[in-house]
Amino acid sequence: MSKNFELLQRVTKEDYFKLSDVSVAAPQKAHPAIPFKKVPPDTEITKLVQRLFSQAGKSSGPKVVSFSGIARDDRSSWICARAGEALAEQSEASVCIVEANLWSPQLHVHLGAANQIGLAEALTTNGPIRNFAFLLGGQNLWLIPSGLVKPGSYPPMERFQERFAELREAFDYILLSAPALSRETEATLIAQLADGVVLIVEAHHSRRETVRRAKEQLESARVRLLGAVLDQRTFPIPEKLYRRL
Repeated sequence: MSKNFELLQRVTKEDYFKLSDVSVAAPQKAHPAIPFKKVPPDTEITKLVQRLFSQAGKSSGPKVVSFSGIARDDRSSWICARAGEALAEQSEASVCIVEANLWSPQLHVHLGAANQIGLAEALTTNGPIRNFAFLLGGQNLWLIPSGLVKPGSYPPMERFQERFAELREAFDYILLSAPALSRETEATLIAQLADGVVLIVEAHHSRRETVRRAKEQLESARVRLLGAVLDQRTFPIPEKLYRRL
């Protein structure tokens, strides 16, 4: 994985941001600390999860994290799925992965799950939020897919806020697969429901100016940028040499 997926930890250009250098919005209340298990530390997904949730149990640590691409949804949803799996594997806390991209849902595909009931139904009907979540495996990893969305029937912002408040109470950690920032209104709406956003930047496709505009878009909406991931990274020189640079 490390040959095409890299946290932006060595990039110093102003267009990019370190996970370790960006402040995190405080969640509504403190939540259980993650007792990280011994897992292979050299995978980029593992590093991403550990950096994001290294403040677990403290008021400064994120509880709800949104993953959003610049223009595409497929890679950000894939990274969100893998990060959720890694977080659940490393901890005993309850983890819920939510398909918050009702406009182009792909999370269920990456997780090999059905998509017949989920967030769309939770937003338009009543009942505990856990009624719309499915246990993926083990005892602590849950999925809320998008469900069956009717075009033009999206609920008001207040309904999103109500259901996401319930999610915070029902699960220890929530990872959101959000719309790409090219869908400005929808992406901003979802981002404002989270404690922060991880931006997925595609190597060789995302231009610096586009990334800068995305960053400004989040800042203008008062959304915390937790960090960025450089996806589909290739190495023109052997990776071992690259890591010594």
